[in-house]
Amino acid sequence: MKLVPLGDRVVLKQFEAEETTKSGIILTSKSQEKPQEAEVIAVGPGGMVDGKEVTMQVKAGDKVIYSKYAGNEVKLGEEEYIIVKQSDILAVVE
Repeated sequence: MKLVPLGDRVVLKQFEAEETTKSGIILTSKSQEKPQEAEVIAVGPGGMVDGKEVTMQVKAGDKVIYSKYAGNEVKLGEEEYIIVKQSDILAVVE
């Protein structure tokens, strides 16, 4: 099974949260903040969205930073993904 996004949607896989701080303090899972950095897994076709032409600017394999409260979390098998609109992606990390 795989996720195929529609329109201007992008499927992201979040990177794992850091388990220790730079000073060596080990964090519990509750105190860890989810990172806003993720890898692009799949990209929708773009096209007409809300009456505007949308061209997709990211591609599978890109590392991106996205808005903190953006998207919907989806669990497919054992993997967890986030589906966001392209406009919720703030930057591509190079």
